[in-house]
Amino acid sequence: HNIIATNMSRHLDASSGNVDADEQNLKRKCIDYHTGALVDVCSRLYKSRRSCDAIYAQPHSSYLRLNALPITSLPNAIHSNAFLTHMAHVTRAKNSSPVMTLSFTPGGRRLLTGNQEGEFTLWDGVNFSFELIMSAHDTSFRCMEWSHNQNYLLTSDASGNIKYWSPSIAPVQSIDAHGGQAIHAVSFSPSDTKFVSCGDDSTVRVWDWAERREERVLEGHGWDVKTVSYHPRSSLICSGSKDNLVKLWDPRSGAGLSTLHGHKNTVTKVSWNDNGNWLLTGSRDQLIKVYDIRAMKEMCSLKGHHKEVTSIAWHPLYESVFASGGMDGTLMYWNIGPKGSEEPGARIPFAHDMAIWSMAWHPAGHLLATGSNDRQTKFWARNRLGSHDGLEEEEEDDEIIKDEMELGNHVGIVIGRRGATIISMQRSTGTKMYVDQVRRVLQIEGTAKQIDIVKKRVGALLDRVNDAASGGTSGGMNNFNSSGSGGGGGGGGYYGPSR
Repeated sequence: HNIIATNMSRHLDASSGNVDADEQNLKRKCIDYHTGALVDVCSRLYKSRRSCDAIYAQPHSSYLRLNALPITSLPNAIHSNAFLTHMAHVTRAKNSSPVMTLSFTPGGRRLLTGNQEGEFTLWDGVNFSFELIMSAHDTSFRCMEWSHNQNYLLTSDASGNIKYWSPSIAPVQSIDAHGGQAIHAVSFSPSDTKFVSCGDDSTVRVWDWAERREERVLEGHGWDVKTVSYHPRSSLICSGSKDNLVKLWDPRSGAGLSTLHGHKNTVTKVSWNDNGNWLLTGSRDQLIKVYDIRAMKEMCSLKGHHKEVTSIAWHPLYESVFASGGMDGTLMYWNIGPKGSEEPGARIPFAHDMAIWSMAWHPAGHLLATGSNDRQTKFWARNRLGSHDGLEEEEEDDEIIKDEMELGNHVGIVIGRRGATIISMQRSTGTKMYVDQVRRVLQIEGTAKQIDIVKKRVGALLDRVNDAASGGTSGGMNNFNSSGSGGGGGGGGYYGPSR
């Protein structure tokens, strides 16, 4: 189990009797998984495969010593161990910009993030301390991918540049590709001898790793290709595009094998399960679909996001568990196995203030890192026993009440373009909202808990606007202006949840 440890500062100075000013309040949280690893080592001599012999943790502190890493429960998988709803730490670099992609280094000792300025940032994976920042690309990061043998790292950017890196984050080679268009994803073949890339030139390209040359161009998509993934064991490539299609390719011949028409909007992410049979797709139509390629049919269609699905990631150990992130900052965990359902197993509505662009699991499966457009990187861990974070709770008081919140000069931003912001907030919180543009107040109708959530959400939005205005950050204001330009005119209006 994840133990939240606190490293206290040094004790009183012997000569002065006072605590050193620089170390007085130094408290650094960390996720110490060594105790869980020891429990796993001790239980290796005997691991029963009978479900009746599995240890189920109870909501009491005495069970902390029995909680091991997720790998310990593989014979009798307890999928809720993978629902990481406790926010262990938040990191944000100085002069930071949106985090576009991230990945744990081999072994999980550090987390590597790439931002919109083309910079690498290295964080410690245990105590989350800052280690390094360096310039990597001239334009915004788009993706990063480690080879299966963990000897090299591939990165791409918005100007069509692919770079090779060594495990020590030293540059090895640079390639210009896709006609200078943004390269959204790269993926290694099972043998690491080839890799595939996709970009805004509507093509998927297969490359020879050692010779650093382009082998084949796969053409068939009618618009920008947003995501691509190599099969974990076979010569098969999957790609998703802005033309709403998911295509399967044979990289040896360059022929298109099949096309999946399940989505009604841009396909943002595709990901193969490690079993090689399941294909996971996410789209701007707010749906997540799972396909079984053995029968070429859809296994399930998962509904839960109220905005576009921007990131997905399979759990490294539990075959049927994955996490997903949305444009509105919602983080969800799903279990599609025999004991799962088509409803999210856990939901964190406001995990980030803005879109979650990337997420990565720690190789041990006990930690999840998410990077967002709000410039923050967050680490998520399992709850303390007895905590209900992320789980659906019954309302103790169902009484509907009304409340108001002052908006000042930011009425249009809260409404959003054509009411998109306020409608999304109503759908995610279950409240009814009315904006009185004469009095400049937001009227909220719902339970006390729902109203409190709405106030926190709107307050965070207004704080970002004020910070951007005072700091003169034109990029942040452009983001808000693009979503808040539809709030003018009229003396007020009711925006009901859309279906």
